[in-house]
Amino acid sequence: MWEASTAINTTQPFNNMKYTKNYKKALDTLKDKKVYNLSEAVKLAKENSSTKFDSTAEVHFNLNIDPKQADQMVRSTVVLPHGTGKKLKIAAVVPDDQVKAAKDAGATSAGLEDLIAEFEKGKFKYDVVVASTGVMKNLGKVAKILGQKGLMPNPKSGTVTDDVVKTIEELGRGRVELRNDKEGNVHAIFGKVSFKQDELENNIKSLLTTIRDNKPSGIKGSYVKSITVTTTMGPGIRLDVNEVMSSLSK
Repeated sequence: MWEASTAINTTQPFNNMKYTKNYKKALDTLKDKKVYNLSEAVKLAKENSSTKFDSTAEVHFNLNIDPKQADQMVRSTVVLPHGTGKKLKIAAVVPDDQVKAAKDAGATSAGLEDLIAEFEKGKFKYDVVVASTGVMKNLGKVAKILGQKGLMPNPKSGTVTDDVVKTIEELGRGRVELRNDKEGNVHAIFGKVSFKQDELENNIKSLLTTIRDNKPSGIKGSYVKSITVTTTMGPGIRLDVNEVMSSLSK
């Protein structure tokens, strides 16, 4: 669900042959300061977006965790107050008697054997697959296919559920999964450049709070090493970690 960007470390020199004029112009606006508060970073991200389309706003965390340790994994979900600005294509694997309810809730496709047959062919385009708890056994034969696409329903990500309708509705409103990678990074989208300043700030505060509240108990010392805000094809804007995290409401 995360859309990759071309965010670049703004502390590195740029090569005139590598970056566009707009990108280099955006980098120039970041040279006076190394880190920014939340409002400054969001404002700069909006102002420095130069794509012809409505760019996605992203936040990237680097955490002081050891991903090899099971008790230091960070994984959670959060419903952004203003959504992500992206309409998700959702497949709901449910019994026949739940198909209509799933579609009414916003699922692009819903079903059981017919949907599994579609998965077996490997040619499908969904952003997320949700499944009711009782049909998980039916997904065994397509687990590898879904897993390779990062779409296998999982209780930890909230995509295996006893309340499929609620899950689909939350995804439609902007539920985002936070999950660290093998380098200890967490990537998430928090809206579109067209969102209002306060909407983007509220969304990112929800993400920051969720990261804070899911700090593994075994972590010693600082937990969040860096936070970078960017937009599609835009430069990375580093936040003042101490100031941003200490400003969050309890």
